[in-house]
Amino acid sequence: MDELKDIVLKYVTEEYLEADSDPITYETPLISGGIVDSFSMISLKRFLENKYKIQIPDGKATPEAFDSVNKIAVLVREFIKA
Repeated sequence: MDELKDIVLKYVTEEYLEADSDPITYETPLISGGIVDSFSMISLKRFLENKYKIQIPDGKATPEAFDSVNKIAVLVREFIKA
């Protein structure tokens, strides 16, 4: 298991899904699938920055970069290592 991906998946599930929604996976389209909107993406970015003590530049926080848990994990790891 991947702790970072699990944390993101849990956050998205708890914050943005209705109780009776189908479960999501690491590959579920979040933005293009309508689960996360632009406002939610900003709150998710802020959550990740606070959780991992990183700064994600706005230019890197694109809808494409936030469109799945896997893509978010790649983005976050880029700044954890920096």
